[in-house]
Amino acid sequence: MDFNRYKYSSMVVTDYNFTVPLDYSKDKGRKISIFVREILNGKHEGKSLPYLIYFQGGPGYESPRPLTNSGWIQRASEDYKVLLIDQRGTGLSTPIDSNNMKNLSDQELADYLTFFRADNIIRDAEYIRKNLIGDNKWSVLGQSFGGFCAMHYVSFYPDSLQNVFITGGLPPLDAHPDEIYRATFRRVIEKNKLFFKIFPKAKEDMNKITSYLNDNKVALPNGDILSIKRFQQLGLNLGFSDGMASLKFLFERAFVNNQISYSFLKNIFTLQTFDTNPIFTILHEACYAQGFSTNWSAQRILEEYQIFSDNTDDLYLTGEMLFPWMLDHYQSLRPFKNAANILAEKSDWPHLYDAEVLRKNKIPIKAAVYTNDMYVDRDFSINLAKDIPNTKIWETHIYEHNALRSDGKKILDILFKL
Repeated sequence: MDFNRYKYSSMVVTDYNFTVPLDYSKDKGRKISIFVREILNGKHEGKSLPYLIYFQGGPGYESPRPLTNSGWIQRASEDYKVLLIDQRGTGLSTPIDSNNMKNLSDQELADYLTFFRADNIIRDAEYIRKNLIGDNKWSVLGQSFGGFCAMHYVSFYPDSLQNVFITGGLPPLDAHPDEIYRATFRRVIEKNKLFFKIFPKAKEDMNKITSYLNDNKVALPNGDILSIKRFQQLGLNLGFSDGMASLKFLFERAFVNNQISYSFLKNIFTLQTFDTNPIFTILHEACYAQGFSTNWSAQRILEEYQIFSDNTDDLYLTGEMLFPWMLDHYQSLRPFKNAANILAEKSDWPHLYDAEVLRKNKIPIKAAVYTNDMYVDRDFSINLAKDIPNTKIWETHIYEHNALRSDGKKILDILFKL
């Protein structure tokens, strides 16, 4: 373990790097680095506070960077030392990138990627806990996929946890991705209809854009072609509190002199992070897999919802679904194509949750559930909470999935007081 400490914006920040096994069953095998940033509120310098480790949503996204002492981090740091972990394969934690995977065969790459799910993320967390505080307990905050990680933590290391806080991330314990995507597609249809109701001009602008894409070959700043299917993926933003307005304002500036504008293309390129965070595309479905293969579930279930066809006269945007065609359309994802297909067929994924342990849970679990959540289905979350003792739910229809980012102080005030 090595570290670097510095101060800014009323925070004492310590950056840690831990060297951990890629495969915890082989301590002498390949090693990777895990980066963790500790945030201590400056007014608590010299005091002893308990730790709260934060698990980011995704999978495949690094922890937020604390540009200022604000939002949920500021609120959490009133009571805790906050640990922001870059989950393995993201940020500064031996990131998954096509440039550092070149020497692996497709099968070797697939085998390597199997170690980047919630189970090994939590093994990393346990390694860090023991190195920082020994046998002492700490608390967990999980956002979205981070909540999936938190429930794995409760399942396999309950003696390590003091409190568990989850925002928009109570997972289904044993649901197949097919069930999950059916629920998600239905929710995305509702979000599209709401979007068109709030911003009727956006529908007109979308039709003009897709008609242009249908008649012209349009390249994004990196040379990738902006296909209609790729344009539809902007619907990933529909479930955020600011997502619909962001898309409305993006679409209204699509043309300059009846030509697609560079500004529009650059903004799309910036919005879509599937290629900069490849774990999201490659392992998103696998984060549900337990003893079965997913076989590109979202692509198969999409066929049941013809409303998402690339009909330029009545186009609907898709949501948090990952498709095999992306591994061709996104040039940075192409090196992962064969490995991703191998993983889609993998059927021996280990189990991520222990139902027996969860039924005996004694750890206080406090979770925010968003009634209209587009990404983590409300019904699956409520059903899980009913089966786990000591779980308190705060359900709200006012906030969207990104509430921790948009109004984090309020969200944590409520969860901490439940």
